[in-house]
Amino acid sequence: MPSSSPRTHHQVLVIGGGTAGINVAANLRRKRPGLSVAIVEPSQTHYYQPAWTLVGGGAFDLDATARPMAGQIPKGVTWIQDAVTEFQPDDNRVVLKSGQQVDYEQMVVCPGLQLDWHKVQGLQETLGRNGVCSNYSFETTRYTWECIQGFHEGPALFTQPAMPIKCAGAPQKIMYMACDQFRRAGVLDRADVQFFLPGEAMFGVKEFVPPLERVVARYGITVNYKTNLVAVDGEKKIATFQRVGGEGEVETFTRAFGMIHVTPPQSAPDVVKQSPLAAASGWLDLDKFSLQHLRYPNVFGLGDVGSMPNAKTAAAVRMQTPVVVDNLLALRDSRALAGAYDGYGSCPLITERGKVILAEFLYDGKLAPTFPLDPTRERWLGWFLKADFLPWMYWRWPKSWPDFVVVGRNLLARKKGETPMSTRAA
Repeated sequence: MPSSSPRTHHQVLVIGGGTAGINVAANLRRKRPGLSVAIVEPSQTHYYQPAWTLVGGGAFDLDATARPMAGQIPKGVTWIQDAVTEFQPDDNRVVLKSGQQVDYEQMVVCPGLQLDWHKVQGLQETLGRNGVCSNYSFETTRYTWECIQGFHEGPALFTQPAMPIKCAGAPQKIMYMACDQFRRAGVLDRADVQFFLPGEAMFGVKEFVPPLERVVARYGITVNYKTNLVAVDGEKKIATFQRVGGEGEVETFTRAFGMIHVTPPQSAPDVVKQSPLAAASGWLDLDKFSLQHLRYPNVFGLGDVGSMPNAKTAAAVRMQTPVVVDNLLALRDSRALAGAYDGYGSCPLITERGKVILAEFLYDGKLAPTFPLDPTRERWLGWFLKADFLPWMYWRWPKSWPDFVVVGRNLLARKKGETPMSTRAA
């Protein structure tokens, strides 16, 4: 990069202005008002993505999931409206698309993940028409509801790619909402609903598999395991799949569809994959407890970009935020890093409008219910949290909601005689 390129410096540089970046920056400034913090984020719009499944299911207003980014940047934080094109962690520097170079003392990397639409042949050309829909894009989510409302009979296909993906339950949540609508419209008995997933179970935490299998049976859904979507022909309404057999042989087959909801393959952003910060998997190479980079101690990360084996959900970000903030400030103060993330994630598994199985778990699939109720049962409470309370709280406390939730969980931990979350040892 030419030496004439403009260069700036910030004590803490945050990469990404999503839920993770906004909340980390806000909490850093709240705890250290004099700290120079900047967010690198090219988008002009901030999205509340957890509600997109509800939009696709006809239960939420799409416009309520988006607000101007300028209104979400915390007070006192510099917004660099640009994109990173190169990480240079050996020099404590990033290079931006504009050519600007930004130096830092500590960096927090949380740009989310990327949706690899191109990995399914023909998908990009037909997405948003011909009955091909997806809740994974702001531009196409509303079309999902159009497809569900307009469905009368025939094959309705729903797909899930290989893990990890953001919100592992989302591909089946929209399927259940569609089936619920088909039932209400009196067309469920004329529908051939099929679910295609590469795994061998409906969910990665075993306690939730039996109740989900009961939901599948209730709607008459056919589940196709060890199967991946590889191509979509929207004009002919044909989807092509590959199934891996017991001996490793691969079978290619096709299915006709009236509608198909596609969850795209997902991976770390290319700029992370191609950087020294990446693990062999391509994800940001982090210690799963401290969320500190394994090779660059002044780099931390959280959210969907991380290599940690947790569910990639907004609920995980809520619990990761105080760990990153506490540990980054400890590093600045030359103190030991005490914050430890225990893998908490939450997936409100919508089974019909008004009912949710609230799955909460830690690393290794250990159940971690917030409420003293059987977490495997469908309840109205989970729907209230998913559809009403959490969206309301997000926009009203966008800069402090992680601490709000951590306080609540810590009160429960103390009541049970456990160590509070923000200081839990690994």
